Amino acid sequence: MAGADLISTVVEKVGQAAFGNPLVTNVLRGQVVEAIVAMSLEPEWRWCAADYSGWDFERGDGLRLEVKQSAARQSWVSAKPSRATFDVAVRTGYNGDTSWVDTPDRPAHLYVFAHHPLTGDEVDHRDPHQWNFYVVPTAVLPPVKQLGIGQIEQLGRRCTFDRCCQSKANSSLDDAVRALGSRLSAQGIATRPLRPCGVF
Repeated sequence: MAGADLISTVVEKVGQAAFGNPLVTNVLRGQVVEAIVAMSLEPEWRWCAADYSGWDFERGDGLRLEVKQSAARQSWVSAKPSRATFDVAVRTGYNGDTSWVDTPDRPAHLYVFAHHPLTGDEVDHRDPHQWNFYVVPTAVLPPVKQLGIGQIEQLGRRCTFDRCCQSKANSSLDDAVRALGSRLSAQGIATRPLRPCGVF
């Protein structure tokens, strides 16, 4: 088997092992959710997540978005559903193009909090329609390290992949992000990128 074929086989086997089952381990589930968000937001937003990057998506005007996720059912056996918590701690910095940028902050302008609430046999973390999303501006986040789902629900309107559940309009996650992004841009919050945004 040639080198390129070997690499393709390895990639296929790793992909199947990591994402071939409905229950995705917490270590890798963030990539699944980011892929779902990318399906909704691209091409207006670019997926630029990387190791120790300060945000996961970036728009052409410099608006930056961070994705956080939590699921009630895990890939391991548990007697009860996992408590939904989201890490919102201020970072000490982020990984720039060539070096570490020492800037304690929450560098994203927007957060998308994704929650998978299901616990039955129908659970599939890879299914975009099984997730709830909450789009929240960074400016309203309290100075804490973690937020529970109850707090998130008070900060942002719940949306599904297809629509916002608490809106009369048939608004999608994409629409919710676009509306809030436009509002932040109008307020002059968006800036030019702090670094070029690559492709994940």
